[in-house]
Amino acid sequence: MTQQLALKSLTTRLSQIRPEQVMGRVNGVDGGVVRVRGLEKVARLGDRATITNRDHTKVQCEVVQLSDAHVVLLPDSELEGVSLGDPVTLSRGGRIAPSDSWIGRLIDPDGNPLDGRPLAAGATTRSLRASPPAPAQRRALGPRLATGHLTFDTVLPIVRGQRIGLFAGSGVGKSSLMGRLSQRMEADVVVIALIGERGREVRHFVDETLGPEGLARSVVVAATSDQSPLVRRRCAWTAMTIAEHFRDAGKSVLLVADSITRFAEAHREVAIAAGEAPVLRGYPPSTAHLIMSLCERAGPGMGRQGDITAVFSVLVPGSDMDEPIADILRGVLDGHVVLDRDIAERGRFPAVDVLRSVSRSLPAAATDSENEVLATVRKHLSVYAKNRVMISAGLYTSGADANIDAAIDVWSELDAALGMQHDKGISHSFDHLKLILRRGGRGVNVGSKRPHMA
Repeated sequence: MTQQLALKSLTTRLSQIRPEQVMGRVNGVDGGVVRVRGLEKVARLGDRATITNRDHTKVQCEVVQLSDAHVVLLPDSELEGVSLGDPVTLSRGGRIAPSDSWIGRLIDPDGNPLDGRPLAAGATTRSLRASPPAPAQRRALGPRLATGHLTFDTVLPIVRGQRIGLFAGSGVGKSSLMGRLSQRMEADVVVIALIGERGREVRHFVDETLGPEGLARSVVVAATSDQSPLVRRRCAWTAMTIAEHFRDAGKSVLLVADSITRFAEAHREVAIAAGEAPVLRGYPPSTAHLIMSLCERAGPGMGRQGDITAVFSVLVPGSDMDEPIADILRGVLDGHVVLDRDIAERGRFPAVDVLRSVSRSLPAAATDSENEVLATVRKHLSVYAKNRVMISAGLYTSGADANIDAAIDVWSELDAALGMQHDKGISHSFDHLKLILRRGGRGVNVGSKRPHMA
């Protein structure tokens, strides 16, 4: 079996070798981009190029602009040592060859190993910019998935093929939550994209947050913050391409991307270098289409294909949900989860603000009786939130309002339950909520056709 994989990998690599190459020459370097003459007739946008300087050091680049006079390249690394007249060769870009043997591995956006061990390529190369499944042929969203978190098992359910956004500022437990979902959520394979992450955090995420058990079913694609915007942008596309490889094999895939904001920031750098004008708070017009085309590739598959259930994180400085990237994603995803700093500061994790979060899989993802429970829970949380200042200040008199009394009775237990983690399944999560509502007293009737207050 090992010999067969090695032979397939070798065959794939040999098929990518071009028998002849057209060579160009560096004609100018300006503002971090390289102008090349001699490749105008053969270069294509997205092609990879290699500059070999006089010290025989190779600089990898990507074609970002074409004209009759020259080709513009954006480098993956520093241009130190590059001089006029240096030779430039082209290679076909934007393709990788994923393999089942990549499970349990840490790789870079070009499909090279980062963990110091050899990595075999698969038998078939795939485009990093593939089209999503045909919309008229895709299946509907699938069944509800157990996540190991009471919040996501009940009030914010995630179903197979759903795409959700995780909106959070820095330091509120976003990475920890994504790591726990990667560990516990139902899936055959997990693909994780760490886009523009700090180098120290990559190792910490793999070793501590994800752990050996989580890594055993995962492929981690990492591009650190010091790398070129081209590499950081490719990180998201590579992870999606790997997820599609497993989806096409009929598997249920969980894709976790952290974060789409850094993906968009990397694209902004590339697009501006290619001559596109920044218009929307510094982002070029192509940003919205770029994000939407990436998200559309996730979701339910066609025919015998599996599904890609996706969790995309979004950095929202100052909890600004109208920030451009957050606004684009809210319109294209099947739900959004908001992590709140105030909730994190009082020690409840995950710090999900249920009232500001939405899962568009409801009400279809739950039974009628479960939807009644969820409606009652949301009502209590909403009533308590609206009257919290009055309650905290001691200005509310017990008995003045039955709805407020009921909310006060159950709030502390509900708030604690929203931070619960367990492996007992979705039914256990709903049973726990029902028990809290029954214990609340004040006549809360759970399980009848219409919950009511006495």
